Amino acid sequence: MLEEQPSREQLLLEIERLRQQVEDLKEEKADLEILLETTAQHSDTVETELRSRAFEAVREGEIKLAQFLEAIPIGVLVLDSQGRPYYVNHAGEQLLGQGVLPLNSVEDLSQSYQIYIAGSETIYPFENLPIVRALRGENATAENLEIHQSHKKVPLEIWGTPIFDESGKVAFAIAVFQDVTERKEAEADRHLFIKKLFDLNQNLEKSLDAESDLTDAYGRFVPHQFLNLLGYESIIDVHLGDQVQQEMSVLFSDIRDFTTLSETMDPQENFNFINAYLSRMEPAITSNNGFIDKYIGDAIMALFSDFADDAVKAGIAMLNILKNYNEYRQGVGYIPIQIGIGINSGSLMLGTVGGTSRMDSTVISDAVNLASRIEGLTKDYGVPLLISQQTLERLRNPTDYAIRIVDKVQVKGKSQYVVVYEVFDADPPEILSAKLANLSVYNEAMLLCDRKDFREAGKLFEECLRTNPSDHVARIYLKRCRDWRSLLKGI
Repeated sequence: MLEEQPSREQLLLEIERLRQQVEDLKEEKADLEILLETTAQHSDTVETELRSRAFEAVREGEIKLAQFLEAIPIGVLVLDSQGRPYYVNHAGEQLLGQGVLPLNSVEDLSQSYQIYIAGSETIYPFENLPIVRALRGENATAENLEIHQSHKKVPLEIWGTPIFDESGKVAFAIAVFQDVTERKEAEADRHLFIKKLFDLNQNLEKSLDAESDLTDAYGRFVPHQFLNLLGYESIIDVHLGDQVQQEMSVLFSDIRDFTTLSETMDPQENFNFINAYLSRMEPAITSNNGFIDKYIGDAIMALFSDFADDAVKAGIAMLNILKNYNEYRQGVGYIPIQIGIGINSGSLMLGTVGGTSRMDSTVISDAVNLASRIEGLTKDYGVPLLISQQTLERLRNPTDYAIRIVDKVQVKGKSQYVVVYEVFDADPPEILSAKLANLSVYNEAMLLCDRKDFREAGKLFEECLRTNPSDHVARIYLKRCRDWRSLLKGI
C-alpha cells in the first residue's frame, strides 16, 4: 500500500494539473509544426536545424510530462484512441500489479488487469470503467472496484478524463486512480462502531424499559407519589429512615360489618370481593390527585398533598361509586354493602421504617390517628362521611359542599375535643334535599343544645325528623335531649 495517500480534493487537483500539462504539450507541438511549415522554403541547413530544435523541444516537453507523471503519488493509465494501453506510471504499475499490456481490444481491459467488482469474484464490466467512458468523451468516476493481485486485493477509486485533439475527437483517455484501502477500512470501522453504538443504545433502551417496568411494578407496592415526596424517582434510591414532613389530608375508609360479611364467603370469594371493591374505589382517589398509601384488609388509607378539597371530593366520589356497585351486587343476588369514610388534615411525617432486610413506607402523625378515629365515628352517627374541623378550615370554599356539624367529641387517645362534620353530598337525592331544607332548623337545634336548652332543641330535632325520618344524627340528638332533660329533672 502506498504511504500518505492524497485526499479526494488533492487527487482532483492533480488530475487538473495533468490535463493542463497535456494541453500545454499539445500547444507546444502545434506551434512547432507551424514553425516547420513556415520554414520549409529555407535552405536545407536551416530546415534541418529548425527541425532538430523542434524535435528537441517536443522531447523536452515529453520528458517533463513523464517526470511529472512519475512524481505524483497516484496511479496514471493512458489509453490511446483505440483503447490500447499507452502509458502507465510507476505508481500505477504498483497498484495494477503490471505495466502497459498489449491488448487486442478495450473489452479485454478488465480481464487483463484483473479488475473486479468490489467484494466479489465478478469481473468489472469493461463498458462501465471510467477510462472506457472517457474514450466515449465522458468524465467519470467509480469506487466500487478492486484489483486482484496474487497476494492481495486492492480497492481503487478511479477518475476517467478524455483528451481531445484539434478536431474535437478523443485522442487519449486518462485514468487516475488511488488505493482506498485505508478509507474502506475507516468506513468499515465507522459502520462497525455505529452498529456497536446502535446495539449499545438498544441494550440501554431495553435496560431503561426493564428499569421502568421494575419501577412500575414497585409502584404497585410503594406509590410513585410517596417516592416523589421523599425526593426520589426510583425505589432503588430509598434508604431506611428517609423521612419528610408534609402538610396533607388523610382519608380512611372501611366496610361496615365486614367481619360478619366475610363469614358468609370462602377464602377465594373473600379475595374476589375485596379486589372487586378496592379496584372500584382506587380511581376515585387517583382521579382526585390522591394516592393509596396502603390497603389494610378491606380498609383504605389514602393521602392528598395538594388541597383538602381533593380528599373530600374523593370521599364523595367513593360513595357515588358505591351506589353503582351496590346496584350491580343486588342485580346478581348479593346484599349491598356500606362504608364509612373519615378525613382529617394536618402535618404528617412520611418515611420508611423497618430493618435491614425488610422495610416499609409509612405515615406517622396524630393527624393520621385522628383520621382513623373519625372514620370509626361514622358507625356511631350512622353517616358515611365525616371530616374534622381542620379539614373544614382548609377547604377553599366550604359552601361548595353539603356540610353540617355533627358533634364535638373526645376520641380515643386524644385529650382535647374534636369537632366533626358530616359531608352529605352523596346522600340519595330525597334525603339530600330534606337535609338541606332542614339545615337552618338543624343548626339552630345544635346551637340550643350547646346552650343546654334541651327542651327547645328537642322540638327542633323532632321537626327535622318529621320531614326526614331517616336522619340518624337528628334522632341521636333528640334522644340526648330527652336524656339530658331527665337527668336535669333528677338533679
